[in-house]
Amino acid sequence: MRATAIRATAAVLTAAVTLAGCGLGGAEEESMAGKDSLVIGVKEDQPALGVKRPDGTYEGFDVDVATYIAGRMGVPKSRITWKTTNSSVREEALAKGTVDLIVATYSITAKRKTAVTFGGPYYVAHQDTFVRAGAGSIKDVRDLKDKRICEVSGSNSWRRVIEERKVAAKPVTVNTYGACMEALADGKLDAVSTDDLILAGFATGRPGRMINAPFTDEKYGVGLKKGDLKGCEEVNRAITAMYQDGTAQRLLTKWFGESGLKLTTSVPQFEGCT
Repeated sequence: MRATAIRATAAVLTAAVTLAGCGLGGAEEESMAGKDSLVIGVKEDQPALGVKRPDGTYEGFDVDVATYIAGRMGVPKSRITWKTTNSSVREEALAKGTVDLIVATYSITAKRKTAVTFGGPYYVAHQDTFVRAGAGSIKDVRDLKDKRICEVSGSNSWRRVIEERKVAAKPVTVNTYGACMEALADGKLDAVSTDDLILAGFATGRPGRMINAPFTDEKYGVGLKKGDLKGCEEVNRAITAMYQDGTAQRLLTKWFGESGLKLTTSVPQFEGCT
C-alpha cells in the first residue's frame, strides 16, 4: 500500500508540473508581452488624445504613445487593433481580456491599482476647469460651489472636486467628456473639470474659457490585466525610451504645442509594477 501511495503522490506531482508547464494560472501566459499582435483600448471622442475618424482609424496623443510602446515591444502598427474603451468599462475590458492594454487618459489611483496593473505613468497631467461663456465668476475650484459640473461615468475627476476638495458642486451624469462639452454648450452645465490635456483638446474652437487653476496631479498610466508584471516592465522600458529619444517631446508638441499649456518633457516617476 505504501508503494501505491507513493505512485499516486508522484502522479499528482507530475500532473501539477505538467499543468504549470502548460501555463495554467501562470503569469507568462497571461502577459501581453511577446504577443505578435495587440488589441489596445483608447478613447474615440477626446480631441488631440483619442479620436475615431470617419474612416474608422484613430488618432491622437494617446494613440501615438500606444503605437510607440507597441513598436518597442515588437508589434508594428499594422498588427494593432484599436478598440474604443470608455471610462466606465476599462477595468472590465482588461479583466475579460477584451483588450491587452489601455492607453486612454487612465489616471493611476490607489483604488484602481487593486484591479489593474499600471505601467508608467507616461505623462502627468493636472486637473483644471473649463467654464461656459459668461461664467466670469468662476476663477478657482472653490467657485464651483452650487455650480453644475460634469460627472462622467467611471471617471474620478468630479470626485476630486466634491469629495476631495469638499466643494458642494452639483454633478450632472453623462457618459463621455464629449457629451460634457455638448451639455456645456447647450447650457445644461456650468463647468467641466478634468485633466488639462483633455480640456485643451476640447477647448479649441469652442465658446468658454479655461480658468488655468490646476489643483491635482493626474498620472496617466498604461492599464494592463492585473498581475501582468512582465508586460508592465516592458511598457516602462518603452516609455523611458520614448522620453530619452525625443519622441515624447515631439508628440506633446504635435498635439498640444499651441494650447498654451506648460508641457512636461522629462521622464515621469514610475509607480512601480504591482
